[in-house]
Amino acid sequence: MNKKELVEAIADRVGDRKTATEAVNAVIDAIQKAVAGGDKVSITGFGAFEMVNKPARTARNPSTGAEIKVAESWAPKFRPGSEFKDLVNEGGKRIGKK
Repeated sequence: MNKKELVEAIADRVGDRKTATEAVNAVIDAIQKAVAGGDKVSITGFGAFEMVNKPARTARNPSTGAEIKVAESWAPKFRPGSEFKDLVNEGGKRIGKK
């Protein structure tokens, strides 16, 4: 599912595409800004978004074997919640049921 398909799925529930598009964009924007600012975003039952540090390291160029230095960086990370993991492990059997 891509962003357009997500908007369409939400539009079926909220009534129109414009509202659904604004909602999806607002949620994505809020999560991105919070994580980029160093905050952790937890959505109960779904999962948590956070920023993690990747320390500097030495790696190898696979084609030449030469060592290269990789600089320290930060990356977003998502950890699924237990309800999300359970749903995936059940093959989506609980969708629509609660």
